[in-house]
Amino acid sequence: MKLRGLFILACGALVPLTIPAAAHAESYSQPLSTAVGDLPVAAEDRTGYDRDLFEHWIDADGDGCNSRYEVLIEEADEAPTVGSGCSLSGGRWYSYYDGASWTATGDIDIDHMVPLAEAWDSGARSWSSTERRDYANDLGFYGSLVGVTDNENQEKSDADPAEWMPDLEHCRYLKEYVSVKIRWGLSVDSTEKSALTDLVSADGCGNQAVSVELAR
Repeated sequence: MKLRGLFILACGALVPLTIPAAAHAESYSQPLSTAVGDLPVAAEDRTGYDRDLFEHWIDADGDGCNSRYEVLIEEADEAPTVGSGCSLSGGRWYSYYDGASWTATGDIDIDHMVPLAEAWDSGARSWSSTERRDYANDLGFYGSLVGVTDNENQEKSDADPAEWMPDLEHCRYLKEYVSVKIRWGLSVDSTEKSALTDLVSADGCGNQAVSVELAR
Protein backbone atom coordinates (compact mmCIF):
# COMPACT_ATOMS: atom_id res chain seq x y z
CA MET A 1 0.00 0.00 0.00
CA LYS A 2 1.31 3.47 -0.85
CA LEU A 3 1.65 6.10 1.87
CA ARG A 4 1.42 9.64 0.56
CA GLY A 5 1.70 13.15 1.92
CA LEU A 6 3.96 12.47 4.94
CA PHE A 7 6.58 15.17 5.61
CA ILE A 8 8.99 16.31 8.34
CA LEU A 9 10.56 19.70 9.02
CA ALA A 10 14.31 19.61 8.38
CA CYS A 11 16.62 22.63 8.09
CA GLY A 12 13.62 24.91 7.78
CA ALA A 13 12.06 23.04 4.88
CA LEU A 14 9.48 20.32 4.49
CA VAL A 15 10.99 17.12 3.13
CA PRO A 16 9.36 13.75 2.48
CA LEU A 17 9.39 11.28 5.35
CA THR A 18 10.77 7.90 4.25
CA ILE A 19 8.72 4.96 5.52
CA PRO A 20 10.50 1.61 5.93
CA ALA A 21 9.31 -0.95 3.39
CA ALA A 22 7.98 -3.26 6.10
CA ALA A 23 5.75 -0.59 7.62
CA HIS A 24 2.08 -0.33 6.66
CA ALA A 25 -1.08 1.28 7.87
CA GLU A 26 -3.21 -0.79 10.23
CA SER A 27 -6.34 -0.42 8.15
CA TYR A 28 -7.47 0.21 4.58
CA SER A 29 -10.51 2.16 3.44
CA GLN A 30 -11.29 3.02 -0.17
CA PRO A 31 -14.15 2.68 -2.66
CA LEU A 32 -14.32 -0.79 -4.19
CA SER A 33 -13.26 0.43 -7.63
CA THR A 34 -10.13 1.99 -6.10
CA ALA A 35 -9.44 -1.16 -4.08
CA VAL A 36 -9.54 -3.29 -7.23
CA GLY A 37 -7.10 -0.88 -8.86
CA ASP A 38 -4.80 -1.12 -5.84
CA LEU A 39 -4.49 -4.91 -6.06
CA PRO A 40 -1.00 -5.83 -7.31
CA VAL A 41 -0.84 -7.97 -10.44
CA ALA A 42 1.38 -11.06 -10.49
CA ALA A 43 1.41 -14.42 -12.24
CA GLU A 44 -0.06 -17.24 -10.19
CA ASP A 45 2.07 -20.18 -9.08
CA ARG A 46 0.57 -23.34 -7.57
CA THR A 47 3.89 -25.18 -7.28
CA GLY A 48 4.00 -27.16 -4.01
CA TYR A 49 0.39 -26.48 -3.00
CA ASP A 50 -1.21 -28.82 -0.49
CA ARG A 51 -4.41 -27.98 1.36
CA ASP A 52 -2.87 -29.44 4.53
CA LEU A 53 -0.33 -26.60 4.52
CA PHE A 54 -3.21 -24.42 5.81
CA GLU A 55 -4.02 -25.88 9.24
CA HIS A 56 -7.74 -25.71 9.97
CA TRP A 57 -10.12 -25.84 11.76
CA ILE A 58 -8.54 -24.76 15.06
CA ASP A 59 -9.93 -23.68 18.44
CA ALA A 60 -7.84 -20.55 18.89
CA ASP A 61 -9.51 -19.32 22.08
CA GLY A 62 -9.80 -22.74 23.72
CA ASP A 63 -13.54 -22.51 24.30
CA GLY A 64 -14.26 -25.93 22.79
CA CYS A 65 -15.56 -24.54 19.46
CA ASN A 66 -13.24 -24.57 16.46
CA SER A 67 -13.34 -21.84 13.83
CA ARG A 68 -15.91 -23.66 11.70
CA TYR A 69 -18.34 -23.73 14.61
CA GLU A 70 -17.50 -20.17 15.61
CA VAL A 71 -18.67 -19.05 12.15
CA LEU A 72 -21.83 -21.14 12.39
CA ILE A 73 -22.68 -19.63 15.79
CA GLU A 74 -21.90 -16.07 14.64
CA GLU A 75 -23.82 -16.24 11.35
CA ALA A 76 -26.96 -18.06 12.50
CA ASP A 77 -30.21 -16.26 11.71
CA GLU A 78 -31.76 -18.25 14.53
CA ALA A 79 -29.23 -19.00 17.25
CA PRO A 80 -28.51 -22.68 17.90
CA THR A 81 -28.13 -24.23 21.32
CA VAL A 82 -24.46 -24.97 21.99
CA GLY A 83 -23.96 -28.23 23.83
CA SER A 84 -21.06 -30.34 25.06
CA GLY A 85 -18.13 -30.45 22.66
CA CYS A 86 -19.67 -27.51 20.77
CA SER A 87 -22.49 -29.67 19.40
CA LEU A 88 -25.15 -27.43 17.84
CA SER A 89 -28.87 -28.08 17.92
CA GLY A 90 -31.61 -25.95 16.48
CA GLY A 91 -30.65 -22.84 14.58
CA ARG A 92 -31.15 -21.64 11.04
CA TRP A 93 -28.61 -20.41 8.48
CA TYR A 94 -28.98 -18.36 5.30
CA SER A 95 -26.66 -18.86 2.34
CA TYR A 96 -26.40 -15.59 0.46
CA TYR A 97 -24.80 -17.28 -2.57
CA ASP A 98 -28.10 -18.94 -3.53
CA GLY A 99 -30.72 -17.56 -1.14
CA ALA A 100 -31.31 -20.90 0.60
CA SER A 101 -31.95 -21.38 4.33
CA TRP A 102 -30.88 -24.48 6.24
CA THR A 103 -31.50 -25.95 9.68
CA ALA A 104 -28.90 -28.75 9.55
CA THR A 105 -25.25 -27.80 10.01
CA GLY A 106 -24.28 -30.56 7.58
CA ASP A 107 -25.90 -28.57 4.77
CA ILE A 108 -23.61 -25.58 5.42
CA ASP A 109 -19.97 -25.38 4.35
CA ILE A 110 -17.66 -22.66 5.61
CA ASP A 111 -16.26 -21.11 2.47
CA HIS A 112 -12.85 -19.43 2.45
CA MET A 113 -13.86 -16.32 0.50
CA VAL A 114 -10.49 -16.38 -1.25
CA PRO A 115 -9.94 -20.14 -1.57
CA LEU A 116 -6.86 -21.67 0.01
CA ALA A 117 -5.40 -22.68 -3.36
CA GLU A 118 -6.05 -19.19 -4.74
CA ALA A 119 -4.34 -17.68 -1.69
CA TRP A 120 -1.35 -19.97 -2.26
CA ASP A 121 -1.18 -18.92 -5.92
CA SER A 122 -1.39 -15.26 -4.93
CA GLY A 123 1.34 -15.05 -2.31
CA ALA A 124 0.65 -17.45 0.58
CA ARG A 125 3.21 -19.92 -0.74
CA SER A 126 5.88 -17.61 0.76
CA TRP A 127 4.17 -17.31 4.15
CA SER A 128 5.12 -19.08 7.35
CA SER A 129 3.00 -22.00 8.55
CA THR A 130 1.65 -19.73 11.30
CA GLU A 131 0.49 -17.12 8.78
CA ARG A 132 -1.22 -19.80 6.68
CA ARG A 133 -2.92 -21.20 9.79
CA ASP A 134 -4.11 -17.72 10.75
CA TYR A 135 -5.43 -17.15 7.23
CA ALA A 136 -7.33 -20.44 7.17
CA ASN A 137 -9.02 -19.60 10.49
CA ASP A 138 -9.47 -15.85 10.07
CA LEU A 139 -12.25 -14.74 12.41
CA GLY A 140 -11.00 -11.14 12.43
CA PHE A 141 -12.95 -10.11 9.33
CA TYR A 142 -16.53 -11.20 8.77
CA GLY A 143 -16.02 -11.79 5.04
CA SER A 144 -13.04 -14.15 5.30
CA LEU A 145 -15.11 -17.21 6.25
CA VAL A 146 -18.73 -17.45 5.10
CA GLY A 147 -21.35 -20.11 5.75
CA VAL A 148 -22.97 -21.17 2.46
CA THR A 149 -24.86 -24.08 0.94
CA ASP A 150 -22.46 -27.01 0.66
CA ASN A 151 -23.15 -27.57 -3.05
CA GLU A 152 -22.39 -23.92 -3.79
CA ASN A 153 -19.05 -24.16 -2.01
CA GLN A 154 -18.18 -27.33 -3.89
CA GLU A 155 -19.15 -25.75 -7.21
CA LYS A 156 -16.96 -22.73 -6.46
CA SER A 157 -14.02 -24.94 -5.42
CA ASP A 158 -10.80 -22.89 -5.85
CA ALA A 159 -12.16 -20.49 -8.48
CA ASP A 160 -11.64 -16.74 -8.49
CA PRO A 161 -14.32 -14.29 -9.74
CA ALA A 162 -13.08 -14.60 -13.33
CA GLU A 163 -14.18 -18.25 -13.16
CA TRP A 164 -17.13 -18.30 -10.74
CA MET A 165 -19.64 -15.93 -9.17
CA PRO A 166 -22.65 -16.69 -6.96
CA ASP A 167 -26.13 -16.29 -8.39
CA LEU A 168 -27.04 -13.57 -5.87
CA GLU A 169 -25.55 -10.51 -4.17
CA HIS A 170 -22.67 -9.92 -6.56
CA CYS A 171 -21.69 -6.63 -4.95
CA ARG A 172 -21.39 -8.18 -1.49
CA TYR A 173 -19.33 -11.05 -2.90
CA LEU A 174 -16.99 -8.79 -4.85
CA LYS A 175 -16.49 -6.47 -1.87
CA GLU A 176 -15.71 -9.37 0.49
CA TYR A 177 -13.38 -11.06 -2.03
CA VAL A 178 -11.40 -7.87 -2.67
CA SER A 179 -11.35 -7.06 1.05
CA VAL A 180 -9.73 -10.41 1.85
CA LYS A 181 -7.12 -9.89 -0.87
CA ILE A 182 -6.34 -6.44 0.56
CA ARG A 183 -6.38 -7.66 4.17
CA TRP A 184 -3.81 -10.37 3.50
CA GLY A 185 -1.69 -8.58 0.89
CA LEU A 186 -2.54 -11.03 -1.89
CA SER A 187 -2.05 -10.36 -5.59
CA VAL A 188 -4.31 -11.01 -8.57
CA ASP A 189 -3.42 -12.28 -12.03
CA SER A 190 -4.22 -10.12 -15.05
CA THR A 191 -7.35 -12.08 -16.02
CA GLU A 192 -8.66 -11.89 -12.45
CA LYS A 193 -8.05 -8.13 -12.27
CA SER A 194 -9.82 -7.51 -15.56
CA ALA A 195 -12.79 -9.60 -14.42
CA LEU A 196 -13.00 -7.79 -11.07
CA THR A 197 -12.87 -4.41 -12.83
CA ASP A 198 -15.61 -5.39 -15.29
CA LEU A 199 -17.84 -7.03 -12.67
CA VAL A 200 -17.62 -4.10 -10.27
CA SER A 201 -18.55 -1.72 -13.10
CA ALA A 202 -21.36 -3.91 -14.48
CA ASP A 203 -22.97 -4.38 -11.07
CA GLY A 204 -22.62 -0.70 -10.10
CA CYS A 205 -20.58 -1.50 -6.98
CA GLY A 206 -17.69 0.88 -7.50
CA ASN A 207 -18.63 3.37 -4.80
CA GLN A 208 -19.21 0.78 -2.08
CA ALA A 209 -16.61 1.08 0.67
CA VAL A 210 -13.92 -1.48 1.29
CA SER A 211 -12.91 -1.00 4.91
CA VAL A 212 -10.73 -3.67 6.46
CA GLU A 213 -8.03 -4.18 9.08
CA LEU A 214 -4.76 -5.40 7.58
CA ALA A 215 -3.57 -8.79 8.75
CA ARG A 216 -0.09 -8.49 7.22
